[in-house]
Amino acid sequence: MTPPDVPGRARPEGKVTIAEVAARAGVSKGAVSLAVNDRPGVSDATRERILEVARELGWRPGRPAGPRSPVLAGNVGLVIARPARMLALEPFYTEFTAGIESVLAERSFSLLLRLVGAVDEEIAVHDGWWRSGQTRGSILVDFTEDDPRIGALRPLGMPVIAVGHPGLTGGFPSVWTDDAAAVTEAVRYLAALGHRRTARVGGPAALGHSGIRTRAFDRVVAELDLEPAPSLSTDYSGEQGARATRTLLASAQRPTAILYDNDIMAVAGLSVAAEMGVSVPDELSLIAWDDSQLCGLTRPSLSAMSHDVFAYGAEAARRLMAAIDGGPECSGPVPTPALVPRGSTARAR
Repeated sequence: MTPPDVPGRARPEGKVTIAEVAARAGVSKGAVSLAVNDRPGVSDATRERILEVARELGWRPGRPAGPRSPVLAGNVGLVIARPARMLALEPFYTEFTAGIESVLAERSFSLLLRLVGAVDEEIAVHDGWWRSGQTRGSILVDFTEDDPRIGALRPLGMPVIAVGHPGLTGGFPSVWTDDAAAVTEAVRYLAALGHRRTARVGGPAALGHSGIRTRAFDRVVAELDLEPAPSLSTDYSGEQGARATRTLLASAQRPTAILYDNDIMAVAGLSVAAEMGVSVPDELSLIAWDDSQLCGLTRPSLSAMSHDVFAYGAEAARRLMAAIDGGPECSGPVPTPALVPRGSTARAR
């Protein structure tokens, strides 16, 4: 019979596993690896707790077998090149990362999340994580036309799932939404309500999905013979969404409807309309994108192009897990965002 552990007394060397250390410390095996190898990715408090448990159990990590030690194999990387302050206010990535985590937890994997200022920094982080063995693969987001990550990361042989239309992702396995179909549905709905002048407040023009939405918007406006209206680019923040809305409502050819590229900007636009004395929906109809809880908290509640962002993140993680397991590369769309009409849209006067 094996005697029970005695606190403070080390067990014989070779009898303790990394899994036991992780269980005792209440963390993943990947977190233990990061702590004992003095790698970034865990807090100082967590690192100290892991090291204390390792000392109590008398555990010592074995010598890595090569440049990619299996001890460091329980992590997936996600790097987002956006300001931290803006990201903290963006419901999309909160839901998206929660969906990723829900799948990783089933496999005792952890998500390494890093915010950077530019794409070259993102490339360096992914490269460093992969070469040091800190990650088994990565999820790539926010693709641009001729995205530099494609050429830089493909030679690494790192398992990757790209979140973006295949036309943008350079052959990486990808998962995406049909943004063009969603924009078309939104504009056709507003046209059916009698809106002849619909404007759009979009995200950064450099992002590939912004370009897809803009082209679809211009195409359906032309097909329906509607009055031309601008597509304004922003950084997705409430501040720039508000500024764009003021510009539109102060113009000589004021739109009767506005389609926004995220919920934060639509909420800001609703506030600007009230500030300028423009009644929603009597004089102006608004449609948001993503349909987070914010859309139901406004008065009137916001109509939205709704999709399950949590499920989107979960699907990206499932496909990456399949790639890590050596399965065949598998790309495919998730359900297209669908219109949910609420109190912010009505027939045009």
